[in-house]
Amino acid sequence: MTAIDPDTLSSEARRARLFTRINKADAWFKVFGLAWMTPILKAASGDNPKAQASEIWRLLGVPLLAILLFLGAWSALAPTVQTSLGAIPGPSQVWEQAVGLHEDAVRERAKEDAFYDRQDKRNADLIAEGRMDDVKERVYTGKPTYYAQIWTSIKTVFFGFLIASFIAIPLGIMAGLSPTANAAINPLIQIFKPVSPLAWLPIVTMIVSAVYATNDGMFSKSFLVSAITVTLCSLWPTLINTALGVSSIDKDLVSVSKVLKMSTYAKITKLVLPSALPLIFTGLRLSLGVGWMVLIAAEMLAQNPGLGKFVWDEFQNGSSQSLAKIMVAVFTIGIIGFLLDRVMYALQSMFTFSENR
Repeated sequence: MTAIDPDTLSSEARRARLFTRINKADAWFKVFGLAWMTPILKAASGDNPKAQASEIWRLLGVPLLAILLFLGAWSALAPTVQTSLGAIPGPSQVWEQAVGLHEDAVRERAKEDAFYDRQDKRNADLIAEGRMDDVKERVYTGKPTYYAQIWTSIKTVFFGFLIASFIAIPLGIMAGLSPTANAAINPLIQIFKPVSPLAWLPIVTMIVSAVYATNDGMFSKSFLVSAITVTLCSLWPTLINTALGVSSIDKDLVSVSKVLKMSTYAKITKLVLPSALPLIFTGLRLSLGVGWMVLIAAEMLAQNPGLGKFVWDEFQNGSSQSLAKIMVAVFTIGIIGFLLDRVMYALQSMFTFSENR
C-alpha cells in the first residue's frame, strides 16, 4: 500500500478551498458585470488553463473586440456625416471634451473654495472687530459643473423612484391579495401607464407652481417638478410586478396562513413579501430604468437643472464643440443607467434567494 504524502493532501485541500471561494465570488462577479474575473482567477489557480482561456475570450475578449470595432467604425465614419453643427465628432474629439469638462469642474471647484475662504476670512475679521451685524453668509452662485449636474439628476431620479416605490408596492400588494382591489386598480394602470412624461410635465409644473409658491422650502420647484414626473411615469412596472408576484404565491402557503390564523400584517411580512420579492425587485429595476429615461426628457423640456438641461443648453449653444459635449452626456447617461441597474441587481441578490449563492 502506497503512503500518501501529507504535503500533497494539504496542497489539494488548499486548492479545494480556493476554488470554493472563487465559485462563491462568481455570483457577485455576475451581479456587478465582472463575470470574466472568475475564469481569470481559476486559470491563475491552475484549473484547466486552456478551458479558462476560452471562457476569458468569450466573457472579456469578445466584448472588448466589439468595443474596438465600434470605436474604429465610429472614427472612420464620423467625418463623413455632416450635421448643422459640422461633422460628427470622433472618439478622440469626444474624449477631449470629456477631459475639458473635468478640467472646467476642477477650476470651478477652486473658485468656489476661494470664495468661501475669502468669506470666512472677512467674517472672522468682522467678528474680531466686534461688528457682528455685518457678518453675512452667502452661497456661491457660480456656474454648475458637469459633475454637479450629474449629481442633481441622480438625486432627482432616486427621490422620484422612492416615492413611486412607496406608492406602488402597497397598491400592488392590495391588488395581488384582493380580486376586488385588482379590478379597481387595473383600469387606472391601463389608462395612465402609456402616458408620456411630456404630457405629465405641464400638469405637474402647474400644480407645483400653484402649491409651492416660493423656493424657500426644503426642495426647489424644478427639483419637485422633475421628481414628481419621474414618480408618475415609473411607478407602473413596480405596481404590476408586485401584484403579479403576490397573486402568484403558492396556494398551499395561503392555506397554511389561514390554518395558523395569521394576522394580515404577519401574513404580508412573513409570507407575501418574501415570496413576491423576486418579482418586486424586477419591477423596481424596470421602474428605475424608466425613471432615468423620463428624467432626462423632463429636464430637457422644463429646463430643470441636470443632465437633460446640459444637453439642451449645448444644443442651443450651437458651437463647434457642442456636439462632442452632447455625445459625452449621451455616454454618461448610458453608463449611469447601467450602474443604476447593477445597484438594483445587487440589492435583489442580497434580499432574494438565489440558487448560485
